[in-house]
Amino acid sequence: MSRPQKSDAVLRKNQIITLHITGMTAEGNGVGRFCGLAVFVPMTAVGDTAEVRIVKVLKSYAFGIIEQLTEPAPGRIAPVCPVFRQCGGCVFQHVDAQTELAYKEQLVCDAFERIGGLHPVFEPVLGCETRGGYRNKAQYPVAEQDGHLICGFYAKHSHRVIPYTGCALHPAVFTEILEALLPMLERCGITAYNEEAHTGMLRHIYLRRGYHSGEIMLCLVTRVPIRKRIAPCLDELQARFPAIRSITESVNPGRTNVILGRTVTLLSGQPEITDTMCGRAVRISPQSFYQINTAQAELLYGIAKEYADMHGTETLLDLYCGAGTVGLSMSDACGKLIGVEIIPQAVENAKENAKRNGIENAAFFCGDAGTVAAKFAAEGQRPDVIVVDPPRKGCDTLTVESVVQMQPQRVVMISCNPATAARDAALFAERGYTAEKVRAVDLFPMTAHVECVVLMSRDKA
Repeated sequence: MSRPQKSDAVLRKNQIITLHITGMTAEGNGVGRFCGLAVFVPMTAVGDTAEVRIVKVLKSYAFGIIEQLTEPAPGRIAPVCPVFRQCGGCVFQHVDAQTELAYKEQLVCDAFERIGGLHPVFEPVLGCETRGGYRNKAQYPVAEQDGHLICGFYAKHSHRVIPYTGCALHPAVFTEILEALLPMLERCGITAYNEEAHTGMLRHIYLRRGYHSGEIMLCLVTRVPIRKRIAPCLDELQARFPAIRSITESVNPGRTNVILGRTVTLLSGQPEITDTMCGRAVRISPQSFYQINTAQAELLYGIAKEYADMHGTETLLDLYCGAGTVGLSMSDACGKLIGVEIIPQAVENAKENAKRNGIENAAFFCGDAGTVAAKFAAEGQRPDVIVVDPPRKGCDTLTVESVVQMQPQRVVMISCNPATAARDAALFAERGYTAEKVRAVDLFPMTAHVECVVLMSRDKA
């Protein structure tokens, strides 16, 4: 039943209102307005009209949950996952692919225009061929329930584990491995980590799979070493799943939200797995950054290569290079490739990847992107093109200043956070680099995340 919306009304907790959803936030929550306040409601779609129960009221906005959907928006579909409403992973299972892409395209446009104050050419969003089974990496928190080990995903805004092994975003073989592994670990006397008491053994189960190679890596993240206890399980597990080429343990004894410990110990097989990215053979360790959606990442890197617009003689500097996948995908288009990454193991992977592919025009350095870039700038190095692929927090000021000091003709940014990408592009614009074009790329269907590629060119003046 509809409720009156008086202009002088005041929202209260547990009040039920009729709300029309008119927008979408970067977190994937629908938003409507009531009594002059923005009301954020998860699992809604633009165009929905719903009876909404208010659960929290702040000075200028409020939060609500759906009590009853009275008029569903076009594009609404039934979620495919039974724990969609509890799990904190997916936010767009309730809308079709075209609706989701429209949200993400608008999110990127809004970020650049509202946050960055920029108006580049926005090229059409690049969607993903498949919405399911695309993730090549999964990290499952472990807990105990009714005396048994469980794993799954954290509930929204909590560290409460929702037991579920059949995530629609993961390859089916991950589910098969988990359902075989958990009973094996129980037989070996392995207990689940208790975060509050800081007791127990197993914190996370970490799986990686080569998209093209099919090779699988299993890393057990523990509070204390368990390798001696689980030794009898390893042969059985690999016999059942011959695609598992690497089993490792990472001991993390700290009270921390960081998943991996400082070191990784090989338990069985090889320390790394192999895959192919953009036609280049790559080796992947547990610590290496590697795009989660391989097929879509190859298209993303193709756009970055197009924006870089090199013709075989240019020097390319690849900052935040990880295992070198971005720069190596462009190595045939440049005269010299220089990569910089702060994680030592990833740098070693990048060097090995270059060697494995017979790429002789590449050099990789270990260090903070901003610090190394500042050193290069002070030495007078002048790369023609610089690619930056920063973490979600974006580039720091030192990196931006150092890149500008080197005066490249073009800067290509690959970003997993449109807000920080827009902020950083605005900083570059203040220093003489025009944001010419931007393209959103959906690497993470059904989640709130979206990548974008930005081309910035040095002003001729």
